[in-house]
Amino acid sequence: MSRYRWVICALLFAATSINYVDRQIIGVLKPTLQLEFGWTESSFGDVVFWFQAAYALGYLGFGRVIDRVGARLGYAAVVMLWTAAHIAHAFVSSVGGFIAVRFALGLGESGNFPAGLKAIAEWFPKQERALATGIFVAGSNVGAIITPLLVPFITYRWGWRAAFIVTGSFSLIWLVLWLKVYRRPQAHPKVSAAELAFINSDLPASPDLNGMPKIAWRILLRIPETWAYALARFLIDPIWWMFLFWLPDFFAKRYNLDLEHFGPPLVLVYLISDAGSIGGGWLSSRLIRRGFTVNRARKLTMLLASVLVMPVTLAMHASGLWLAVAIVGIATAGHQAFSATLYTFPSDVFPRQAVASVVGIGGTAGAIGGMLMAKYAGWVLDSIGSYTPIFIVAGTVYGAALIVLHALSPRFNPVTL
Repeated sequence: MSRYRWVICALLFAATSINYVDRQIIGVLKPTLQLEFGWTESSFGDVVFWFQAAYALGYLGFGRVIDRVGARLGYAAVVMLWTAAHIAHAFVSSVGGFIAVRFALGLGESGNFPAGLKAIAEWFPKQERALATGIFVAGSNVGAIITPLLVPFITYRWGWRAAFIVTGSFSLIWLVLWLKVYRRPQAHPKVSAAELAFINSDLPASPDLNGMPKIAWRILLRIPETWAYALARFLIDPIWWMFLFWLPDFFAKRYNLDLEHFGPPLVLVYLISDAGSIGGGWLSSRLIRRGFTVNRARKLTMLLASVLVMPVTLAMHASGLWLAVAIVGIATAGHQAFSATLYTFPSDVFPRQAVASVVGIGGTAGAIGGMLMAKYAGWVLDSIGSYTPIFIVAGTVYGAALIVLHALSPRFNPVTL
């Protein structure tokens, strides 16, 4: 049996890594931009808010578009949009200008997960899907590791504007590879008959989605499983956004680190996160292979992940930098394990032609939660000046998300449409 599906998984991993470099750079450059332009915490919160607003709109729209045009063309379109918006950051100088380019970036980047999860649904059966999704999601950690190492290097030598131009070029290289390599497995010359049969082993009918009716949002929104996924994303996604955009600032203020020195703590945090992302996907898939039901395997994994996040409530009171790094790193690992497992939910219970649409609905809910978190974090830091209230929220929402998911989908039964 050929194993070409893992080449596709590697491409998805690379795309997510680049995606997170492009979105996290604003957090790494936050102290620099605040010093140059005199931004308040609320001003930075507004920049993040409008990125999230665009992300919410784009996630919903691109989920639908990708279900219609397919992963290959859909992914290419969103990468071109977010690359242009990312490079445009180098040519703005005001809060309004940053809001405009971040809004465009949010629209483009919102298509990454609907397109990637659509591709995974096409290329992987359920028994491997959580592991493939974990690897795909782990790209976010790699991007978050690269950014605090690469961006200060570029900024100190050529300025922060050059950082946006250099990192924006990575997407163009990926785009060429994607268009050259990606096809649906049924049409790919490097996929053997045995691998194709394995990919389609859990399909009840023909895997060819051409000509199959698309499923309207009004139908999807009547289904409890749609709301289970959307509400869980609404609760947990804002926490990851908070880590991404405010963690550099937390280390800078709490432990007096500058742009040159907060790179190693961030790298260690996201290295630990990678273990959570891949480990969560591995554990869920492993439990299924040992005879656990999909429902039990997924929820046990998410329960363990939610426990790992809880100690982050104490991060502000850590006596030293590296203890804080360990606490936050374990929390981000817990998030990634929970998130990677949750990302498999649409493909576990919905037919393939609805996966990207459901992912889009959930992503929109998560981005709306992120908008609220941006406003909340800016208000807390301007008025209280402490991360403690923010970390308390972060440590408690994962258990709530699991309760909501279980209440609305107690058995992970496949949805019949």
